[in-house]
Amino acid sequence: MKVLVVGGGGRCHAIADALRRSPKVEKIYVAPGNAGTAEVAENVPLKDTDVQGLLAFAQKKDIDLTVVGPEAALQAGIVDEFRSHGLRIFGPTAAAARIETSKEFAKELMMRYDIPTAAYRPFDDYREALDYVASRPLPAVLKYDGLAAGKGVVIARSMEEAEAALRDMLLDDKFGHGRVIVEDYLEGPEFSFMCFVSGSDVWPMPLAQDHKRAYDGDRGPNTGGMGAYSPVPFISEDERRFALDNIMKKTAAAMVLEGLPFTGVLYGGLMKTRDGIKVIEFNARFGDPETEVVLPRLKSDIVEIFSAVADGWELEHPLEWHDFSTVGVVLASKGYPGSYAKGAVIEGLDEVDGAVYHMGTASKEGRIVTAGGRVAIVGCAAPTLGEALEKCNREVGKVRCGNLYHRTDIGRKAIK
Repeated sequence: MKVLVVGGGGRCHAIADALRRSPKVEKIYVAPGNAGTAEVAENVPLKDTDVQGLLAFAQKKDIDLTVVGPEAALQAGIVDEFRSHGLRIFGPTAAAARIETSKEFAKELMMRYDIPTAAYRPFDDYREALDYVASRPLPAVLKYDGLAAGKGVVIARSMEEAEAALRDMLLDDKFGHGRVIVEDYLEGPEFSFMCFVSGSDVWPMPLAQDHKRAYDGDRGPNTGGMGAYSPVPFISEDERRFALDNIMKKTAAAMVLEGLPFTGVLYGGLMKTRDGIKVIEFNARFGDPETEVVLPRLKSDIVEIFSAVADGWELEHPLEWHDFSTVGVVLASKGYPGSYAKGAVIEGLDEVDGAVYHMGTASKEGRIVTAGGRVAIVGCAAPTLGEALEKCNREVGKVRCGNLYHRTDIGRKAIK
């Protein structure tokens, strides 16, 4: 098979790496890819939102299957366009992807089908939203109703923070012109539950936990994710089963009832509260950096899964997973998530004993250089989380670059 992966970050490098392990795959293309994907696939200089360019490429190269990584491509309708031309593609339609691209749509769906989540109210007027927040106990959770590259959620612990966030979202259109969801604040540890979904069929992946804060001890600003680990020991099997039956499967069934059957990866960003497991958010694709620690645990052939979902088949075999633990530590440019320099030379990546997935890299004059905020993720596997973290921190130390930083405590709180 010839497979096209749409995207350019660490998630797509991990997908390409999983595809490379399949005996069914002869050739992998990644568009646009990065310096890391170039080592396992052929990069294609097309943006992930260039739907017509990607369609023409897939037709020209007789691509057998396309796998979509980023949410922007889904919102742009790549799945609808490929399907209308008879091409096999893994991912949800633009209408089904609204479970991620519209917070209000997701909230309305959860309320209609009794899927556990925080109470909320939507607003498009700045003054009304501010007055509502002022009438409620703080902190308040403010969410931009649309895609915002993981930065459209603010937990406002003071009225000053709330006022600034609402001004960004409703007056200054920082993320575009849209509405705002004001949610009740929930407390508890978060975790990620990704499932392969084809209509009403749901095949769960192992749980993972992302670390959003920039620095050790969960300090500093929120980022796109500074590392992840899998499995998640603080979620019991009963709690996992509850989340699968009452959230993930229920949501897939609700989408079918709404006439918007979901195909692809449904990502549940969940929280273990004192009142049980609740939904914080849904995404319509693989999470990043969770994918980089979950897919290495997959024993089954990922092409069989992608094909079954894309074609609406039943899976021939139950999914099989390795029982080892994985930890992934992100190397980020100094200054991220704020402004940062690009072009710093990175050395030592080939010395790492583990997986290295490139997130924001480029090749310049035969050397790997930084080209993004999150640059790469080093992933290690071991029998226990503690051993995986210890190994990961040791291997990260082999990477040499004067303009990178990383956390050293990914998964530390989960280690007994």
